[in-house]
Amino acid sequence: MQQTLFHLAFPVSNLEQTREFYVDGLGCEPGREGGRSLILNLYGHQIVAQVTQEPLMPQKGIYPRHFGLVFTAEADWEALLERAQHKGLKFHQQPKHRFVDSPLEHCTFFLEDPFYNLLEFKFYCHPSAIFGEATFAQVGDPG
Repeated sequence: MQQTLFHLAFPVSNLEQTREFYVDGLGCEPGREGGRSLILNLYGHQIVAQVTQEPLMPQKGIYPRHFGLVFTAEADWEALLERAQHKGLKFHQQPKHRFVDSPLEHCTFFLEDPFYNLLEFKFYCHPSAIFGEATFAQVGDPG
């Protein structure tokens, strides 16, 4: 099977602020831009900022909606964390370890873009936890 890429469209209200956060902040490569949308390369995946006139509201917590990346190398996770800190990006949740000393153990942090979209970036200590470890019921933080 050929490589398959993930695609996600998400709401924004201003393309210049979008560029500042995603290109200058996160390091995404910009792609095509129309008057109401901007294609971004997020580590090889296509995300598309779509301008909306609807009011954008913050969520009360990280659930039910967020998106992001699962890094397969801890050094890559750490590099993005350092970049986000250096660029002064807004952290919705500071870096932490979840499920310490279990097969589900992972490092995670959440960023919030200027439009209240939440992005999670994580690294699992045990790769089997990315899609497996079905005998464990824990997913995310207790609600």
